[in-house]
Amino acid sequence: MDSGMEEIHDGGTLWRFDRYFLESKWTCLWGRGCQGIGPEPAEHLGLGCCSIGADLGDVDESRTIAALAATLAPIRFERHAEAGEGGIFSDVARTHTCIVDGACIFLNRPGFVGGAGCALHLEAIEEGESPIDWKPSVCWQLPIKVDWAAGADDTEVATVHRWTRHDWGAEGETMAWCCTEGSLAYVGDRPVIDSLGAELEEIVGTEIYVELRHRMTGQ
Repeated sequence: MDSGMEEIHDGGTLWRFDRYFLESKWTCLWGRGCQGIGPEPAEHLGLGCCSIGADLGDVDESRTIAALAATLAPIRFERHAEAGEGGIFSDVARTHTCIVDGACIFLNRPGFVGGAGCALHLEAIEEGESPIDWKPSVCWQLPIKVDWAAGADDTEVATVHRWTRHDWGAEGETMAWCCTEGSLAYVGDRPVIDSLGAELEEIVGTEIYVELRHRMTGQ
Protein backbone atom coordinates (compact mmCIF):
# COMPACT_ATOMS: atom_id res chain seq x y z
CA MET A 1 0.00 0.00 0.00
CA ASP A 2 1.18 3.52 -0.80
CA SER A 3 2.33 4.97 2.53
CA GLY A 4 0.39 8.14 1.75
CA MET A 5 -2.93 6.31 1.33
CA GLU A 6 -5.28 4.88 3.93
CA GLU A 7 -7.26 1.91 2.59
CA ILE A 8 -10.61 0.66 3.84
CA HIS A 9 -12.44 -2.30 2.30
CA ASP A 10 -16.21 -2.05 2.12
CA GLY A 11 -17.68 -5.06 0.40
CA GLY A 12 -17.17 -4.56 -3.31
CA THR A 13 -15.43 -1.20 -2.87
CA LEU A 14 -11.88 -0.43 -1.85
CA TRP A 15 -11.71 3.13 -0.53
CA ARG A 16 -8.30 4.79 -0.75
CA PHE A 17 -7.81 8.09 1.08
CA ASP A 18 -5.02 10.63 0.63
CA ARG A 19 -3.83 10.91 4.22
CA TYR A 20 -1.56 13.88 3.49
CA PHE A 21 -4.45 16.03 2.35
CA LEU A 22 -6.87 14.86 5.06
CA GLU A 23 -4.26 15.62 7.71
CA SER A 24 -3.50 19.03 6.21
CA LYS A 25 -4.88 22.36 7.41
CA TRP A 26 -6.35 23.29 4.03
CA THR A 27 -9.29 25.69 4.31
CA CYS A 28 -11.48 27.53 1.80
CA LEU A 29 -10.30 31.10 1.32
CA TRP A 30 -13.35 32.40 -0.50
CA GLY A 31 -13.83 36.05 0.44
CA ARG A 32 -10.52 36.23 2.27
CA GLY A 33 -7.77 35.70 -0.24
CA CYS A 34 -9.19 33.37 -2.88
CA GLN A 35 -7.84 34.43 -6.27
CA GLY A 36 -10.38 32.54 -8.35
CA ILE A 37 -9.61 30.00 -11.05
CA GLY A 38 -9.30 32.36 -13.99
CA PRO A 39 -6.22 33.08 -16.12
CA GLU A 40 -5.40 36.09 -13.93
CA PRO A 41 -5.62 36.40 -10.13
CA ALA A 42 -8.84 38.29 -9.32
CA GLU A 43 -9.54 38.26 -5.60
CA HIS A 44 -11.59 41.46 -5.88
CA LEU A 45 -14.20 39.81 -8.13
CA GLY A 46 -15.16 37.24 -5.51
CA LEU A 47 -15.75 34.53 -8.12
CA GLY A 48 -13.99 31.72 -6.28
CA CYS A 49 -14.36 28.46 -8.17
CA CYS A 50 -17.79 29.46 -9.53
CA SER A 51 -16.58 31.02 -12.78
CA ILE A 52 -17.23 27.90 -14.88
CA GLY A 53 -20.64 27.06 -13.42
CA ALA A 54 -21.67 23.71 -11.99
CA ASP A 55 -21.95 20.36 -13.72
CA LEU A 56 -24.96 18.41 -12.45
CA GLY A 57 -24.65 14.70 -11.88
CA ASP A 58 -27.99 13.39 -13.14
CA VAL A 59 -31.64 14.18 -13.83
CA ASP A 60 -32.58 13.91 -10.17
CA GLU A 61 -29.97 16.46 -9.14
CA SER A 62 -31.07 18.82 -11.92
CA ARG A 63 -34.67 18.60 -10.74
CA THR A 64 -33.66 19.22 -7.14
CA ILE A 65 -31.59 22.29 -7.99
CA ALA A 66 -34.37 23.67 -10.20
CA ALA A 67 -36.94 23.17 -7.43
CA LEU A 68 -34.72 24.86 -4.83
CA ALA A 69 -33.95 27.74 -7.20
CA ALA A 70 -37.67 28.36 -7.57
CA THR A 71 -37.92 29.02 -3.83
CA LEU A 72 -35.27 31.76 -3.81
CA ALA A 73 -36.53 35.30 -3.37
CA PRO A 74 -34.91 38.26 -5.18
CA ILE A 75 -33.45 39.48 -1.87
CA ARG A 76 -31.42 36.28 -1.65
CA PHE A 77 -30.75 35.68 -5.34
CA GLU A 78 -29.04 38.50 -7.23
CA ARG A 79 -29.71 36.91 -10.62
CA HIS A 80 -33.36 36.18 -9.88
CA ALA A 81 -34.56 38.14 -12.92
CA GLU A 82 -32.21 36.35 -15.30
CA ALA A 83 -33.26 32.99 -13.89
CA GLY A 84 -36.90 33.90 -14.41
CA GLU A 85 -36.31 34.94 -18.00
CA GLY A 86 -33.97 32.24 -19.25
CA GLY A 87 -33.86 29.56 -16.56
CA ILE A 88 -30.85 28.38 -14.58
CA PHE A 89 -29.46 25.85 -17.06
CA SER A 90 -27.14 26.50 -19.98
CA ASP A 91 -28.17 23.44 -22.00
CA VAL A 92 -31.31 21.60 -23.04
CA ALA A 93 -30.22 18.50 -21.11
CA ARG A 94 -30.07 20.62 -17.93
CA THR A 95 -26.63 19.33 -17.02
CA HIS A 96 -24.88 22.65 -16.36
CA THR A 97 -25.82 25.91 -14.68
CA CYS A 98 -25.84 29.14 -16.67
CA ILE A 99 -22.93 31.55 -16.68
CA VAL A 100 -23.96 35.18 -16.13
CA ASP A 101 -21.32 37.90 -16.38
CA GLY A 102 -18.50 35.43 -15.93
CA ALA A 103 -19.80 33.18 -13.16
CA CYS A 104 -22.50 30.71 -12.16
CA ILE A 105 -25.97 32.23 -12.12
CA PHE A 106 -26.27 31.43 -8.42
CA LEU A 107 -23.25 33.52 -7.40
CA ASN A 108 -24.15 36.78 -5.66
CA ARG A 109 -21.40 39.33 -6.12
CA PRO A 110 -19.61 41.36 -3.44
CA GLY A 111 -21.84 44.13 -2.15
CA PHE A 112 -25.15 42.43 -2.96
CA VAL A 113 -27.66 43.35 -0.26
CA GLY A 114 -28.72 39.74 0.30
CA GLY A 115 -25.16 38.58 0.86
CA ALA A 116 -22.24 37.63 -1.36
CA GLY A 117 -21.66 34.02 -2.31
CA CYS A 118 -23.79 31.14 -3.52
CA ALA A 119 -27.48 32.00 -3.24
CA LEU A 120 -28.31 28.35 -2.58
CA HIS A 121 -25.70 28.17 0.19
CA LEU A 122 -26.98 31.36 1.81
CA GLU A 123 -30.60 30.20 1.69
CA ALA A 124 -29.67 26.85 3.25
CA ILE A 125 -28.02 28.67 6.16
CA GLU A 126 -31.04 30.97 6.50
CA GLU A 127 -33.32 27.94 6.70
CA GLY A 128 -31.10 26.24 9.28
CA GLU A 129 -30.22 23.44 6.86
CA SER A 130 -26.99 22.04 5.47
CA PRO A 131 -25.67 23.57 2.23
CA ILE A 132 -24.92 19.97 1.23
CA ASP A 133 -28.67 19.49 0.75
CA TRP A 134 -29.03 22.62 -1.39
CA LYS A 135 -25.96 22.98 -3.60
CA PRO A 136 -24.88 20.94 -6.65
CA SER A 137 -22.78 18.02 -5.45
CA VAL A 138 -19.69 19.13 -7.35
CA CYS A 139 -19.82 22.44 -5.47
CA TRP A 140 -20.10 21.17 -1.90
CA GLN A 141 -17.58 18.40 -2.51
CA LEU A 142 -14.76 20.70 -3.65
CA PRO A 143 -11.85 20.40 -3.07
CA ILE A 144 -12.51 16.69 -2.46
CA LYS A 145 -12.50 14.49 -5.55
CA VAL A 146 -13.28 10.79 -5.92
CA ASP A 147 -11.80 8.80 -8.81
CA TRP A 148 -13.45 5.46 -9.54
CA ALA A 149 -11.63 2.58 -11.24
CA ALA A 150 -12.12 -1.13 -11.72
CA GLY A 151 -10.33 -3.29 -9.18
CA ALA A 152 -9.56 -6.98 -8.91
CA ASP A 153 -12.28 -9.63 -8.65
CA ASP A 154 -15.13 -7.37 -9.74
CA THR A 155 -14.39 -4.74 -7.09
CA GLU A 156 -14.27 -0.98 -7.49
CA VAL A 157 -11.48 1.27 -6.27
CA ALA A 158 -12.52 4.72 -5.06
CA THR A 159 -9.60 7.10 -4.52
CA VAL A 160 -10.43 10.16 -2.43
CA HIS A 161 -7.99 13.02 -2.88
CA ARG A 162 -7.70 16.77 -3.44
CA TRP A 163 -8.51 18.40 -6.75
CA THR A 164 -5.48 19.47 -8.75
CA ARG A 165 -5.05 21.51 -11.92
CA HIS A 166 -5.10 18.27 -13.88
CA ASP A 167 -8.54 17.43 -12.50
CA TRP A 168 -9.97 20.69 -13.84
CA GLY A 169 -9.26 19.53 -17.40
CA ALA A 170 -8.69 22.24 -20.00
CA GLU A 171 -9.52 24.98 -17.49
CA GLY A 172 -6.65 23.82 -15.30
CA GLU A 173 -4.12 24.63 -17.98
CA THR A 174 -4.97 28.33 -17.92
CA MET A 175 -5.65 28.82 -14.21
CA ALA A 176 -3.38 31.38 -12.60
CA TRP A 177 -3.88 29.81 -9.18
CA CYS A 178 -5.18 26.58 -7.66
CA CYS A 179 -6.11 26.66 -3.98
CA THR A 180 -4.84 23.15 -3.20
CA GLU A 181 -1.38 23.98 -4.56
CA GLY A 182 1.23 26.03 -2.77
CA SER A 183 0.72 27.00 0.87
CA LEU A 184 -1.71 29.94 0.82
CA ALA A 185 -4.83 27.94 1.72
CA TYR A 186 -3.18 25.63 4.27
CA VAL A 187 -3.89 27.93 7.17
CA GLY A 188 -6.97 26.34 8.78
CA ASP A 189 -7.34 25.64 12.47
CA ARG A 190 -8.34 21.99 12.00
CA PRO A 191 -7.27 19.12 9.75
CA VAL A 192 -9.43 18.41 6.71
CA ILE A 193 -10.62 15.11 8.23
CA ASP A 194 -12.53 17.30 10.73
CA SER A 195 -13.16 20.58 8.90
CA LEU A 196 -14.70 18.75 5.92
CA GLY A 197 -16.07 15.92 8.01
CA ALA A 198 -19.68 16.44 6.95
CA GLU A 199 -18.71 16.41 3.29
CA LEU A 200 -16.56 13.31 3.65
CA GLU A 201 -19.29 11.50 5.55
CA GLU A 202 -21.82 12.33 2.85
CA ILE A 203 -19.47 11.05 0.15
CA VAL A 204 -18.32 7.79 1.71
CA GLY A 205 -21.06 7.02 4.23
CA THR A 206 -21.09 7.20 8.02
CA GLU A 207 -19.53 3.80 8.68
CA ILE A 208 -16.52 4.39 6.44
CA TYR A 209 -16.04 7.94 7.69
CA VAL A 210 -16.13 6.88 11.34
CA GLU A 211 -13.55 4.17 10.66
CA LEU A 212 -11.36 6.57 8.69
CA ARG A 213 -11.47 9.21 11.39
CA HIS A 214 -10.69 6.66 14.08
CA ARG A 215 -7.63 5.48 12.16
CA MET A 216 -6.39 9.00 11.56
CA THR A 217 -7.17 10.63 14.89
CA GLY A 218 -7.66 7.75 17.32
CA GLN A 219 -11.13 9.06 18.15
